[in-house]
Amino acid sequence: MPLSRLLTLIAGLTFILGLMLWLINSLYRLYIQVAFSTPFLANLLLLLLIVLLAVLITALVYYLRLFQPAKKRKTGRRKPRPKVPVQKSEAAEETLKAVRQQVDQIQDEVAKQALISRSREIETYLSRGDLQVVVFGTGSAGKTSLVNALMGRMVGRVSAPMGTTEVGETYSLKLKGLEREILVTDTPGILEAGIAGTQREELARQLATEADLLLFVVDNDLRKSEYNPLRALAEIGKRSIVVLNKTDLYPEQDREAILARLRERVRGFVAAMDVVAIAANPQAVELENGQILEPDPDIMPLIRRMAAILRAEGEDLVADNILLQSQRLGEEARRLIDAQRRRQAEKIVERFQWIGAGVIAVTPLPVVDLLATAAVNAQMVVEIGRIYGSYLDMENGRELALSLAKTLASLGIVKGATNLVSTALQMNVGTLIVGKAIQGVTAAYLTRIAGKSFIEYFRHDQDWGDGGITEVVQRQFQLNRKDEFVKAFIKDAIAKVVEPLKVLSPQPEEEEEELEYEEEEQDRRQSDWDQRTQHESDWDEPTQRRDDW
Repeated sequence: MPLSRLLTLIAGLTFILGLMLWLINSLYRLYIQVAFSTPFLANLLLLLLIVLLAVLITALVYYLRLFQPAKKRKTGRRKPRPKVPVQKSEAAEETLKAVRQQVDQIQDEVAKQALISRSREIETYLSRGDLQVVVFGTGSAGKTSLVNALMGRMVGRVSAPMGTTEVGETYSLKLKGLEREILVTDTPGILEAGIAGTQREELARQLATEADLLLFVVDNDLRKSEYNPLRALAEIGKRSIVVLNKTDLYPEQDREAILARLRERVRGFVAAMDVVAIAANPQAVELENGQILEPDPDIMPLIRRMAAILRAEGEDLVADNILLQSQRLGEEARRLIDAQRRRQAEKIVERFQWIGAGVIAVTPLPVVDLLATAAVNAQMVVEIGRIYGSYLDMENGRELALSLAKTLASLGIVKGATNLVSTALQMNVGTLIVGKAIQGVTAAYLTRIAGKSFIEYFRHDQDWGDGGITEVVQRQFQLNRKDEFVKAFIKDAIAKVVEPLKVLSPQPEEEEEELEYEEEEQDRRQSDWDQRTQHESDWDEPTQRRDDW
């Protein structure tokens, strides 16, 4: 026990004993005074004194037992099963709870059931707490041979062609000094050719991300195609051992050189001591007498390193992996919900852009710059916000719309959109109605930019980001001015705006008939005017005669 703690304990006990002596002395004096007048009450006081002393003695004995060395106390209890560190397990449980709440918002039933199933697997893993060791690498590196050597028996085909392991095969392993069970999973090889090879590689990568400890098996120096997945797994927090297999094929000098290069390449994310050399399935050797010697697997360097890591870091590895899996599941749920919301919001933007285009095309504004304020509709803002759980009123919607409209005008996007649309329409539409169509299509284009900008605003919890509204609007304008988008947009605009204008606009013969009708109407009005003038002049003479009379 530290000296400071011992001195504090002695001082505390001395103070308590002093209080006890003072209390006993006070109670004794009180007893003498009471006994002189009321003996019965004095006896009750004496009984209370005895009970108080017993309680104090019991408390003192219990307190002294707490400072007894743990090895001298007999608990009589069995050693509890290792538990995941509390903070990380609680964080994982909270994340899974949030995922279950998010799942209800997902409309895709297939994706919803997949998330539910995965969350249940993580909950089972959280309660069971086995150590997951995943063997990962190319198909020719000898992963199955390594698993066979670890298990001490044949568990898979050895010396088979690439692509033998179709799915992740898992085996149970026990190491001395570890309470947890170790589950060793052999994965399909990476970097295999063909569609089937790509699918197997995806499965292998998925299994690797779920590992507590990763055994990355190579048979020579790391290639770039092997380095990249190893580095990516390290970046998400995977604890890895790089295993150089088939060392029986190399002279000792070459083996040491390969190990040195491996340690240099992985420096910074894999420790030097976590790069080990083994021979999981050494080749047979022919002796001088003609007999064939089958050497035993040499995997003790790997077993010793595995045991050291799992004993020292096993609890943290399990906790980190559970937390990582739950966080990745939460990210997947958020990604699905975000994609779902984006699709719904884009439908709203598309609906409003063509509504605005139709209205303005039929009744065009005298000045195109006025479209800067008409490009964003307050009702569109309110509906997009509702999809993202933000319930704005029309006043707030108008304020946001006005703010973005001013940004569109100040950045010159209104003029740029007008020029872009004018050029595209003149190349695709006759000149007869292109003037009427320009304003409507420009309004649709600006509404789209505004709507896309508001989607980003609500996606980031009503925050424009570090660059503010200007950066968001400029980025959306750049994205929506690409040739492939403009071609598709103009094609839709012709169908939704220009073609209806052709129906509403008069044909050349109709224009001539209308002109003739207007001329006839003008002649008729002139004739009526002349007759009325003549009629009024006829009344002027009698009036004059009456004046004379």
